[in-house]
Amino acid sequence: MSITSRRDALKTLALGTSSILLSPSILETVRRYKKERLGVALVGLGYYSTDLLAPAMQQTKNCYLAGIVTGTPSKAETWKAKYNIPEKNIYNYGNFEQIANNDDIDVIYIVLPPSMHKEYVIKAAYAGKHVWCEKPMAMTEQECKEMIDACKKNKKTLAIGYRLHHEPNTQEYRRIMKQKLLGGVKRLDCAAGYREDRTDHWKQKKEMGGGVLYDMGVYAIQGARLGTNMEPLSVVSAQTSTTRPEIYKNGLDETTVATLEFPGGVLANIKTSFGENINFMNIQCEKGEIKMAPYSAYSGVQGSSPLGEISTPYTVPWQQTKQMDDDAAAIMQGKPLLVPGEEGLRDIRIVEAIYRSAGSKQAVKI
Repeated sequence: MSITSRRDALKTLALGTSSILLSPSILETVRRYKKERLGVALVGLGYYSTDLLAPAMQQTKNCYLAGIVTGTPSKAETWKAKYNIPEKNIYNYGNFEQIANNDDIDVIYIVLPPSMHKEYVIKAAYAGKHVWCEKPMAMTEQECKEMIDACKKNKKTLAIGYRLHHEPNTQEYRRIMKQKLLGGVKRLDCAAGYREDRTDHWKQKKEMGGGVLYDMGVYAIQGARLGTNMEPLSVVSAQTSTTRPEIYKNGLDETTVATLEFPGGVLANIKTSFGENINFMNIQCEKGEIKMAPYSAYSGVQGSSPLGEISTPYTVPWQQTKQMDDDAAAIMQGKPLLVPGEEGLRDIRIVEAIYRSAGSKQAVKI
């Protein structure tokens, strides 16, 4: 090859390589990788988004409130003004799919009634966005599987909004249990509930995911699982009830109690209620007892054990800030999520088993 022809060949190769490096798809990948903060769109602007998630995102380091999805025009205008959200980042449920074309938004956070989680998690995944979903993850184990599959198919992550996994006092009692610093677990008692007096909320509508077990009950189930550091084998017994049938109609549970059996014959008694304020977890171990009260409050989790106090202080909405910062960091760094979709699925599997046990008055294997 002559010097001239070699020079021309190298020039052609260089131009070709340059065009590859500068192609839109490659540039987009590089741009996303170099983002210092991920843009998050909140879907559903009820209490949790309004009073906790949006304020928390004013404190996050790894993500920020980039957009919203709401079916209420007046809310859209209020949020637009309050958080300086660009018009192009405001969507409704009719044009939700168009979010796929918005490079400002990297994560879609689903904060809707449970009956809507599956639909919008799957839509978000197919829009090419990472997904965060509030608990309870979905209505059924099968729905959870479909949500997980949709995110995997689209190569997007799915995190469930279990804030307590990110919380330092929860992490401390879990450390004690994982390392068996107090020996093996012998028994656990856990309760989660508050007085819910609304009468026309989704929590009082079975078809939307209402009933206490789906809502506060997931905290009690989480307490049993995290507190024992094991997975339950069966529901020994369960009972649902209500003292206000005019509100919790057609068998909808205002209160649910259940006994879960774990490996080694360890039993966990859980209670959850929309009729009373209860929030504690006691873990009896071979060398003493861990007592957490409250064990799931927004304002702080605290407790004690024979090893000392478990009480790192913080204020609202620190838990939500920490959760979203951790999840955003995991996405940017390509690391495993602390609470992936599979964790939410495990709880819904137990929810369904508890309801079957309550309905049949028999033990149910999980």
